[in-house]
Amino acid sequence: MKTKFIEEEIKYIGSQLSPHWIYKNFNIQGDSIVAFIGECKVDLSEMVDLEDVINNEPIYSKSMLSFISEQFGPNLTEGVLRQRLLITIIKELLEERGIFVVRKGDDLIINGGKLSVSIATKSVTSVLIHTGLNIISEGTPVKACGLKSELGIEDIKEFALEVMKRYSEELEDIVLSGTKVRGV
Repeated sequence: MKTKFIEEEIKYIGSQLSPHWIYKNFNIQGDSIVAFIGECKVDLSEMVDLEDVINNEPIYSKSMLSFISEQFGPNLTEGVLRQRLLITIIKELLEERGIFVVRKGDDLIINGGKLSVSIATKSVTSVLIHTGLNIISEGTPVKACGLKSELGIEDIKEFALEVMKRYSEELEDIVLSGTKVRGV
């Protein structure tokens, strides 16, 4: 899986969760994950999570670290499992920094504040995953936690690079693990 941290700030509005967005914008073809920092404002018209639409819960963060992944082999259930793997890797990295994290499905909660938003969906060609981590919690529509504002994490780019590296390595290791066993 290819990885890239995008240096320029990008406002995540939901439309980026579309087939070939990574390829069209950054010339990265195939299974990939990219990360970027920027405001996040997803209106109900762009929401993929129908539960949030029904509950009239748009997403907003003044500053968010976003990960977008596109993967071409999995079905939607496997895509959700891969989304949960990404969330678990983020949780592990935070715990390595001494931060206690509760995972509830695809949500990461710290001291009662929501750190993450995440969704996996299926396009006609691929599985798409967006996971966002608040950097600053101020102004969010729910009680939130921020990487920088509450957790004091300043090295956001390095953190993102490590998340993507571990995620890519884990997925590659899963594939290799399936090639070393004898069928019964």
